[in-house]
Amino acid sequence: MKITDLKMLPTKVGYRHQLIIKIETDEGIHGWGESGLSFRELAVMGALRHYRELIIGKNPFNIGAIWQDLYRSQYFEGGRVLTAAISAIDIALHDIKGKALGVPVYQLLGGKHRDWCHMFATTQAPMGPRLIEQAQMLMSQGWNIIRTGMHAPHEVNEAGEGVFEPWESIGPTAHWLNKLREALGSQAVLGIDYHHRLSVAEAASFCQKLGRDTLDFLEEPIRDETPEAYEALRKMTHVPFAIGEEFASKWQFLPYIERGITNFVRLDVCNVGGLTESMKVAGWAEAHYIDLMPHNPLGPICLAATAHLAAAVTNFASLEIRESPSEKTGFYDERLFPIQHERVGPRLMVSDRPGLGVEFDENAGAHSEFIPDLNHERTHYLRRRDGSITNW
Repeated sequence: MKITDLKMLPTKVGYRHQLIIKIETDEGIHGWGESGLSFRELAVMGALRHYRELIIGKNPFNIGAIWQDLYRSQYFEGGRVLTAAISAIDIALHDIKGKALGVPVYQLLGGKHRDWCHMFATTQAPMGPRLIEQAQMLMSQGWNIIRTGMHAPHEVNEAGEGVFEPWESIGPTAHWLNKLREALGSQAVLGIDYHHRLSVAEAASFCQKLGRDTLDFLEEPIRDETPEAYEALRKMTHVPFAIGEEFASKWQFLPYIERGITNFVRLDVCNVGGLTESMKVAGWAEAHYIDLMPHNPLGPICLAATAHLAAAVTNFASLEIRESPSEKTGFYDERLFPIQHERVGPRLMVSDRPGLGVEFDENAGAHSEFIPDLNHERTHYLRRRDGSITNW
């Protein structure tokens, strides 16, 4: 069997773009993959055009060798754009191999530990009474792991850019999280995504305003480029950290795992280097008694690849899902994805179909227009009131 083509199918799904790829073979078996570098699709497509010429004619079964070839084929290895492209290719190759052998992808990874994966829901309600109502609704429907966002008023400047002031956020956020814990009781697992919008001092101040048992995990409170900054924050708070959704290799995970900085690995299969690299990170984390809490902000292809990973590792905690009773995204459009993994409440049933267990309808996708819009991207800029830019 040989690879004959790589097609890029960027598609608007729900309110965001998904960069889907299709790898074809001379035996008529195809595989689906997806890049996770959202809002940078054009950059990843450039890398995929380059990689297309490198993989045509290769045996798709040699997944590990192809990974090494793509990563190390020239002097400047790695980086988020390249590994996002490699991730999509790696996932598609696993899909092809599973289909060719007649087995689900988890069998290629060592077999499954679990029949279903526990998912956690994200509340979209702002900090306030409605947050508590929405979280109680989720609990009543079996969603006992709940993540919130931070207090971020919908304020814009004259240029239409969002305004965010960290010090104005942390007080109300901590106040309502304490209220939320009181309302939900001890059975709920409660976390918050601060989307790396804080400094070390701001994050420490936020944690100090929380009750001792309020949070079970704090996700991405500060940027990740400097592990030493996280180590400083680690000494200032008892709250467990969930870090890693932006990491583009096992090497980026190295200090966070080896130095005990993170407590949950927020690995993104579509960014870190696909299933090949994900399994290496998972084993490394297992050796340090750290569980995976995968980042999964996209659609059925990302979900399927992550589900097979979660099924095949022992150290799995919970899986992010961006479609729940509290969040309607349209990311799992059955018109575009007629075959996908079944979701039953907070449970994701791991598919036993050969390959990933998901299919994309190219004809339907052709009518879902992809328009790179840099003006739209600029609306994601966040500024402080003094005009300086801050993290989105």
